[in-house]
Amino acid sequence: MALVDVKGVSKRFGGLTAVSDVDLTVNAGEVHCLIGPNGAGKSTLFKLIVGLYPPTSGSIFFDSIDITAERPYARVQRGMSIKMQAPSVFKELPVRQNIQVALQERLSGAERVAEEERLLSLLNLAEESGKLAGALSHGQQQWLEIGMALALQPQLLLLDEPTAGMSPEETYKTGELIKSFNAEGMTVLVVEHDMAFVRQVAQRVTVLHLGKIFARGSLEAILEDEKVAEIYLGKTHAH
Repeated sequence: MALVDVKGVSKRFGGLTAVSDVDLTVNAGEVHCLIGPNGAGKSTLFKLIVGLYPPTSGSIFFDSIDITAERPYARVQRGMSIKMQAPSVFKELPVRQNIQVALQERLSGAERVAEEERLLSLLNLAEESGKLAGALSHGQQQWLEIGMALALQPQLLLLDEPTAGMSPEETYKTGELIKSFNAEGMTVLVVEHDMAFVRQVAQRVTVLHLGKIFARGSLEAILEDEKVAEIYLGKTHAH
């Protein structure tokens, strides 16, 4: 069952076509990675799906509903939750309060406290809960923001380069975190270029190159595709 269906979507900025006639399906219950070299159009496509940009042409469906013209907040109300590249936590508030702010729309009283505890422990932040969010490491701030996105209990979690700037150990922990949400049934779409991370989490992969779909398929099929390795490694064969 397709949770996200992007049909023939293009985005032009003046004379530049950043995304060209892209079809993308994200199935319910999967971890889907959108990969490609720098300038491939990954971030533009992500912003089209979350509603930060309107497409120049094409349609976007979420849970079979046409959301092409909807604003980001309306998409969030439908069950999308978004984590952009730079962490945007409330740095001057304690970690626990960041989670509280994210939960307050949905829960109150004892239920909220129980969910706070669950999320803090899931994110490995229980011991840091009284610290100001601004005092956390870069990786921990990213986890806190993923936790705030999870607090909405979305059908779809969208992550834009969640491991940017992380150490290999933090990157691995982030992958395990994503696999744990997915095991509970959450659908996750990740824009990423760290291939070790993609190997760790992806079930299906879509490769973008120069704004177009270059390849798509299971993780195994994509890893074995020599053409994908070429665009990543910039290999050119001598004639």
